[in-house]
Amino acid sequence: MNLSQALLHALKNHGACEIFGIPGDFALDFFVEVERAGVLPLYTLSHEPSVGFAADGAARYGGGLGVAAVTYGAGALNMVNAVAAAYAEKTPVVVISGAPGESERETGLLLHHQAKTIDSQFAIYREITCHQARLDDPARAPADIAAALQACLRHSRPVYLELPRDKVVVPCRAVEMLAPTLSDPQAVAACVDELLARLMSARSPVLMAGIEVRRYGLEAKMAQLIRRLNIPVVTSFMGRGVLADCGLTIAGTYLGVAGDAEVTELVEASDALLMMGVILSDTNFGVSRRKIDLRKSILALDGQVTLGYHVYSDISLEALLDGLLARTDVHPVRSNFPATASRELPRNLRADEGPISPADIAAAVNDLVEQGHHFPIVSDIGDCLFTALDIRNSALLAPGY
Repeated sequence: MNLSQALLHALKNHGACEIFGIPGDFALDFFVEVERAGVLPLYTLSHEPSVGFAADGAARYGGGLGVAAVTYGAGALNMVNAVAAAYAEKTPVVVISGAPGESERETGLLLHHQAKTIDSQFAIYREITCHQARLDDPARAPADIAAALQACLRHSRPVYLELPRDKVVVPCRAVEMLAPTLSDPQAVAACVDELLARLMSARSPVLMAGIEVRRYGLEAKMAQLIRRLNIPVVTSFMGRGVLADCGLTIAGTYLGVAGDAEVTELVEASDALLMMGVILSDTNFGVSRRKIDLRKSILALDGQVTLGYHVYSDISLEALLDGLLARTDVHPVRSNFPATASRELPRNLRADEGPISPADIAAAVNDLVEQGHHFPIVSDIGDCLFTALDIRNSALLAPGY
């Protein structure tokens, strides 16, 4: 097995289903190996940002890892915006960039596509990925690949692998998957106790589901917990579409002053807002009518849980959900808070002489859904994304942030 084959098999074993890429001189040998090995299908595009967005979209919709393969400099630097977006919106994308070989690095000459230094690209990607490695040592490469792919899945954010072109076919042993990092059961139990006590003593608890619920494949577990807690549920703006296929009644999507007034009041008046996987960004909270008091909120995000001034570190969202489900299974919790009905959406489009409005488009799609047609929605940003919020809650793929 050579280094490229070890990498390809590791990608597949960690959940990758395909590779998107554009070949270039520093990456040509790797692309040859991808096609020769046949481990993962390769889809070549015509513009590097499209490669990054395709890998991002594949990971968002299908789960697992998205993979983007490009060449050094002109390729990878042209993909920075797409990878930065994946980092901001927590999408697990593996960036594989070809790179100069050892002999080329030692010539002292400026290499084509080189920016400030030969390592400038590596430094740039350090800012927009959660883990980076240069696969220049075949003895160390399996461990480097395993660590990178584990970080990609654990943090649900992009990672960067640089593959020098003189190392593409060097002999290399297979990559062994690392054992997952487990949360401390005692810490989880203490966190669950405090969280449930906070919810049950509140006058108006609300659960807000965020994008991490989808990224980590936890919608079924989240739906089960929601049915047991019986408290009102909304989604964040970036989490729109989460829980769409779980048969739940979602009150709506929180948009502050830009959204439905009843949903805004429900969230902003809550004395125990439980935010599960909700990113604290201006996209989610920048239009709040009044600042949400985080001291009265519960935030489970980025592998920790924060309740007011208490912080439980190293507790994954899945570990928290498992703990809550175990506790509510033994001691069922059915609160007396009535679930809020979902807001009325545009429907029953009628032909008239007026201009076509965004609400008309939403009504037309909602009418199709009422007829039994179910489909995911892919939306660009801007007006069309806000129009998508007037469509019945369904799987939504959009770069909201």
